[in-house]
Amino acid sequence: MGVQEIAASLKSKVESAGFDKSVKFDTGADGVIVIDGAAISTTDAPTDCTIKLSLDNLESLLSGDLNPTMAFMTGKLKVEGDMSVAMALSQLIG
Repeated sequence: MGVQEIAASLKSKVESAGFDKSVKFDTGADGVIVIDGAAISTTDAPTDCTIKLSLDNLESLLSGDLNPTMAFMTGKLKVEGDMSVAMALSQLIG
């Protein structure tokens, strides 16, 4: 699955969640997914928080196969910016 498909699959969750921050999933060469409030796009933009991880790890995270805390602690996922936004996001996608 590419970033476009992942963004499309997140759209309904994001639109109904009442999330009011901005966060970017940066998968490096595979692209980015930016969630800004109820909007979602694959165009790079400044955000409150950036989560860097591989596309495979992003898919595993969203499917529930990768625990976000363990991914962070083992270095599979890196967070830049406001950590509280990343924590709020885990409620949204969990």
